[in-house]
Amino acid sequence: MNEDSLRAEIIDTGNPKMRSARITIAAKPSLIFSILNNPKRHKEIDGSGTITGNRSGPDELTLGSKFGMEMHFGIDYRILNTVVEYKKDELIAWRHLGRWRWRYELVDCGNGSTQVTETFDASCAPRIAQIWLYFRKAYPWTQIAVAKTLVRLKAVAEAQ
Repeated sequence: MNEDSLRAEIIDTGNPKMRSARITIAAKPSLIFSILNNPKRHKEIDGSGTITGNRSGPDELTLGSKFGMEMHFGIDYRILNTVVEYKKDELIAWRHLGRWRWRYELVDCGNGSTQVTETFDASCAPRIAQIWLYFRKAYPWTQIAVAKTLVRLKAVAEAQ
């Protein structure tokens, strides 16, 4: 395996409020989706290092599902997320009170591997939240976290 296969490709979305990366994972979409739609597994793949545990929610998310996470970013806090986009084995996205989204899109490559794109999307957040993210310098930090999450997702999925 070459070093580039261990990295996620940063994607220029053309929108400063959206940060994306993609990676190819040697696993079927259904396996990868089973990791993404189980909030109890999110800590395993979290590239931001902010998730400390799962607080509540089902083992398998669907459209409208709510799930709570234990978080730490300077201080300990809890966050409640809601699944706002869902297409089994192809797409899942959730948001919290700030209304920015974490979206995962899966494309079957047809050879037992899957291309996964993760996007942090704050374009749908209220203006005050967007201003807060800008001044917190969240966009560059989030770009790195998105790429790291995909690398961790790849490692977890390919180990199963």
